Amino acid sequence: MKRVTAVCLLALALAACKKEATPPPAADAPATPGTTLPAPVATDDGAVELKEVVETTPNYVVGITYDTQAAKYPGLARELKRFADGARAELVESANGRTAKENPSPYELSLTFNDVLDSPEMVAVSADGSSYTGGAHAAPLIARFVWLPKQNKLLKANELVPQKAGWDAISRYVREQLHSALSQRIDADDPEPAVRAEQMETGARMIDDGTGADAANFAMFEPIKAADGKLSGLKFVFAPYEVGPYSDGTQMVEVPAAVLLPHVAPEYRALFVGGV
Repeated sequence: MKRVTAVCLLALALAACKKEATPPPAADAPATPGTTLPAPVATDDGAVELKEVVETTPNYVVGITYDTQAAKYPGLARELKRFADGARAELVESANGRTAKENPSPYELSLTFNDVLDSPEMVAVSADGSSYTGGAHAAPLIARFVWLPKQNKLLKANELVPQKAGWDAISRYVREQLHSALSQRIDADDPEPAVRAEQMETGARMIDDGTGADAANFAMFEPIKAADGKLSGLKFVFAPYEVGPYSDGTQMVEVPAAVLLPHVAPEYRALFVGGV
C-alpha cells in the first residue's frame, strides 16, 4: 500500500537531504574507536535553532513543538526542521488556496518532536501530529529520524538491511505479529462468523500490501535499547492507512535483534545485542 501524504513528507525531506553535497572523508580519517562503523565525514556544523512555532490566523492554526535535544546535532536538527517546515508550508498553501465557502473552519497543524534515544552511538527522534485540511478527520503526520552522531548521517532502512532477503525475513515476522493483533482486535468485538471472515480478509490484505519485502515499507523505525546500551531490536512504525484503517491508528511491531542480525549490514552489526 502506498504511504499516505503525511509519510510522503518524510520521503521528500530525506530526498532533499540527499541532494546536499557531502564531501568525502579524508584519506587518512581514523576509524571510530570501539565500533566498526564508517569513519565520520565532514559536515557543516552550523547551529540550527529548533524554535516552537505557534501561529493563529483566520485561515490556519499551526503548533509545532520541539521537545528534543536534537539541536546539539546540527545535521539532525536540519532534518527535523525541514520536515516541520514542509508540513507547515503544505498546510498554509492549502489554507490560502481555499475559500471560506468551501470550508469555514481554519485548517490546523499540530506536530511534536520527542527524543526516543540519545546515546553517543545513536540518536532517535519521533515526530507525531496531524494536519487537518477538511474532511472527516485530520491526516496523520508521522516520521522517525535515526541519527548516527559519529558519522553525521541519518541511518536509513535500506542501508541498515541492504539485501532483499533481509526484508523477506523482516516482512514475514512483522506480518505474523500484525495478523495476530488484527485477529485479537476483531475477536474482542465478538462478530458473527461471516462478518469476522470478511474483516479478517480485508485487514489481512491491507497488512500484506503495506508490509511487502521492500525497505520503503519499513522506513520508519525506532531503536530499542537493551540494558547494556546496545540495541535489543527495532520497533517498526506504521502510520494509519499503511497496514490498517484509520480507526486502527498508528501500529508498531518490535522485531528482536535475533531476527535482524543475520541481515544487518556488517558495519552496523556492533550496534545490536549479539553483534560482533
